[in-house]
Amino acid sequence: MRRVAARLVPKELNFLQKEHRKAVAEDMISRASSDFTFMKRIITGDETWVYEYDMQTSQQSSEYRLENEPNPKKPRQSRWKIKVMLTVFFDYRGVVHSEFLPDGQSVNKEYYLSVTRRLRENIRRKRPDVWKNNSSILHHDNASSHISILVREFLAKNSRNVIEQAPYSPDMAPCDIFLFPKLKLPLRVRRFESIEAIKQNSQKELKALPSSAFKKSVLKTGRNVGVCALLLMRPTLNATK
Repeated sequence: MRRVAARLVPKELNFLQKEHRKAVAEDMISRASSDFTFMKRIITGDETWVYEYDMQTSQQSSEYRLENEPNPKKPRQSRWKIKVMLTVFFDYRGVVHSEFLPDGQSVNKEYYLSVTRRLRENIRRKRPDVWKNNSSILHHDNASSHISILVREFLAKNSRNVIEQAPYSPDMAPCDIFLFPKLKLPLRVRRFESIEAIKQNSQKELKALPSSAFKKSVLKTGRNVGVCALLLMRPTLNATK
């Protein structure tokens, strides 16, 4: 056995949310088991803030100390005013579409609808195999702009397949568990003087990610989905017994 620290989670799920999470996980496992191309056809995306300056992670700032020495101190994170929002969509082969939020714009349903249109055009250009038979599957979280009626009507009109995301489940979202941490790690403790510098360096790090890393992220997401389904099924099985 080894001593481990607790990990922060967005929210402790209630019974109904756990059941929903289990249903989503079981559905994904069932579809992946019956169709070996299922995970490869998923195009997932999300938004994230990239800051002028971001501090080291706890792992980066860790230090070796003797047993009688005090623990190192780390200042509280403060968010800097210079920042830009990056939107990225990718699949197991790599990035399909990325863009930055224009100045003065917010991520509302109208903006996200325009992002979805540009994503559709990039799928046509970069993924002609899945475009040809409209077999790509869109995966995004439950943000209000993502699930607005305006966006859902557009997706339905264009016969876009959408896979559901369980609420408060970043471990089932490849952007949260893979892309954004990996993208931001080399940008930490580097100070950028302008929005343009943030954009250039973000795109540089995004392009530097190898295709093998995207394939691993798909496998990791699949494992996480399987584990969460198994863990949430245990209480039900025990209760049945």
